[in-house]
Amino acid sequence: MDELKLKVAKEAFNYVENSIERDTIIGVGTGSTANFFIEELRKITSRLEGAVASSEETARRLKSIGVPVYDLNTVGEVQVYIDGADEANEYLHLIKGGGAALTREKIIAATSQEFICIADESKLVPILGKFPLPVEVIPMSRSFVGRQIVKLGGDPVYREGCVTDNGNHIIDIFNLVIDHPTKMEERLNQITGVVTNGLFANRRADQLFLGTSSGVKIINS
Repeated sequence: MDELKLKVAKEAFNYVENSIERDTIIGVGTGSTANFFIEELRKITSRLEGAVASSEETARRLKSIGVPVYDLNTVGEVQVYIDGADEANEYLHLIKGGGAALTREKIIAATSQEFICIADESKLVPILGKFPLPVEVIPMSRSFVGRQIVKLGGDPVYREGCVTDNGNHIIDIFNLVIDHPTKMEERLNQITGVVTNGLFANRRADQLFLGTSSGVKIINS
């Protein structure tokens, strides 16, 4: 599986290298596939003005290869955002947040001119929801949010010991069939105490670079 992740990370890097101008600021996500992409960035650190990171771990990795990391508030928007996904469908709706960085990932995606998702072929599914959907919640609202999730048909499980970079908690929703991702994203976000959820449907990916055994397949939204 790592071989497919490396293959798709290299393909995404080639795309970014050929499409960005000098002194560009890019967005970089969190996770194992994104980490392979970060390693590729070593080749063009001199061309980048810097990056916006979706997590403290990603910021650390970027700094370790010489890429300056900026606060998004000082940048405004990023030209391109590269990140992985836990699940994706053919419409490029995604589930993200297995690494608990969903809120910052969603913010960067919203401010990016182009959002490229990189994943291996196992992440492409016909209907989202087999992977537990993460929801970031204000700590004191955790039980209330869980009860509301049950009303929506899901099984909420508190992610023990997980505190996000924002100081919040994560509830993972199991057994939720997500046949209307945009509507479900909105319904979950309307629950009081929810910071955001891991559905990226209203701001879906623009392109999906999918690593397969026969090469990298590119799916456009």
